[in-house]
Amino acid sequence: MKRPTLEAVAARAGVSRATVSRVVNGQPTVAPGIRDVVMRAVEELGYVPNAAARTLVNQRTDSIALVVSESPTRVFSDDPMFSTVIRTASAELEAADKQVVLMLTGSARSHARVERYIAGGHVDGVMIISMHGADPLPAAITRMRVPVVSYGRPAVPVDLPYVDNDNVGGAATAVRHLIESGRRRIATVAGPQDMIGGQDRLAGYRNVMQGSDRRSIVAVGDFTRESGAAAMRQLLEDDPALDAVFVASDLMAIGALQALRQAGRRVPDDVAVVGFDDIEAARYTEPPLTTVRQPVVEQATAMVRLLLGLASGGPADPIILPTDLVVRESA
Repeated sequence: MKRPTLEAVAARAGVSRATVSRVVNGQPTVAPGIRDVVMRAVEELGYVPNAAARTLVNQRTDSIALVVSESPTRVFSDDPMFSTVIRTASAELEAADKQVVLMLTGSARSHARVERYIAGGHVDGVMIISMHGADPLPAAITRMRVPVVSYGRPAVPVDLPYVDNDNVGGAATAVRHLIESGRRRIATVAGPQDMIGGQDRLAGYRNVMQGSDRRSIVAVGDFTRESGAAAMRQLLEDDPALDAVFVASDLMAIGALQALRQAGRRVPDDVAVVGFDDIEAARYTEPPLTTVRQPVVEQATAMVRLLLGLASGGPADPIILPTDLVVRESA
């Protein structure tokens, strides 16, 4: 069967093609009675607007790119933060009648492909997640004059609206909790230092430690379980007498708990452990993990609303959301 056309709808409704076009494109200049007649004809004929033609007329695609600067394995297997952000952002955009285009940029080739796609005018806006320090994509997108928002403060010097949580303050709260609990030798497993989250959580740890009489002991991971376990083993070698550790992500903290068990250290009796994120698994570790809750759902929601506001000419002011310490049995 041939696809129904605007002309067919116009003939069925007894109006001009231009009137049908105004109705299906949501323009408010058509009288309600005529609009009802046109929409009845649309329903009877099963007419579906041509998306490509509407894009040419309206200069809108009603699509938003969600760009994640990580490999597929990291996004879909390891870190639950990504699935939460993608699910939340998709629901918010669907409520705004927008389509999500998920794009992963874990390699130089994929960076170039994403840049070409956005430059081709296929999306009305871009949301970027998990940027690393040398990532050229944020600056490239900014030059395209496409509305763009970052999930997290950008790690590169580019004027980019963003939504973040208080990483520095959250880390500081965790370390103060360990000090107030009487811990003397407090180490940290920091996150990757090419990411703002890793830098800021380490800064929060150091700010508190510098104001105390305690020595900083630092190992660096990459926000994965394996790196947390390896960093914990390194810390135990560097200071066998340590009695507490602040870990910059819950996944790394789960790895650290495993390394401590293997080393015969009891948690929290011998070593107290505090994580960061408050992922669901933090409630089911042995013992349950004390951690800093970052509001991932709220942050993803705010990112979408900031982007939609930008597309309508709204402000580009950054948004910083607070964090909370969730005390459980590990510290």
